[in-house]
Amino acid sequence: MLKYKRILLKISGEALAGAAGYGIDATVLERFADDIKEACDLGAEIALVIGGGNIFRGLSTAAASMDRVQADYMGMLATVINSLALQDALERKGMYTRLVTAIKMEQIAEPFIRRRAVRHLEKGRVVIFGAGTGNPYFTTDTAASLRAIEIEADVIVKGTRVEGVYDSDPEKNPDAEFFPKISYIDVLRKNLRVMDMTAITLCRENSLPIVVMNMNTNGNFTRLLKGEAIGTLVQVEEGQV
Repeated sequence: MLKYKRILLKISGEALAGAAGYGIDATVLERFADDIKEACDLGAEIALVIGGGNIFRGLSTAAASMDRVQADYMGMLATVINSLALQDALERKGMYTRLVTAIKMEQIAEPFIRRRAVRHLEKGRVVIFGAGTGNPYFTTDTAASLRAIEIEADVIVKGTRVEGVYDSDPEKNPDAEFFPKISYIDVLRKNLRVMDMTAITLCRENSLPIVVMNMNTNGNFTRLLKGEAIGTLVQVEEGQV
């Protein structure tokens, strides 16, 4: 029996880059595909949102002199490149997938239609949401929250390279405090870098839990779905509204 049946998995573009810090690391791609396949074999319904920061980030130094809207659209296209790469990795493992984009590009992906996306999940297909929300000024974190709410996901799982949520960067501060559980309100009050404020607010208003966990540890994803306490759980605390 799985603790979470329908999951929206959010993976950053930087995670796909591996140690190189840019581009797509084939080894990382294969490992993520293996984890997703293992979860699907257990009966989980998986949807994905992937960032594009390994290719282009709208708020990066490279985009500083560009029009913000233009830069954000470039970032959306970067997420589609990453989505195509992961789709290929999954299908080479025998899985059925659908790439669904917020910007129409019929030759390579389906346009986002909520009912169709849900039906794909019910049929056991992995659904990959590309191109963010299709709107500038919104991050892929916000896209993940929005799509998770629309498909009625049980949880958002944010895959990172650290164990969960800390009060400061654990890669820079060895004394950083780890939070096994934390409320949405405390995430906002402490200005913790879990997801952006819009994404956190969407999840809070819809009582959608978030789990932040290390995707680089083999088996973490399936152990979480089976009910183990992995990473940090972000949710509403009793007495809070």
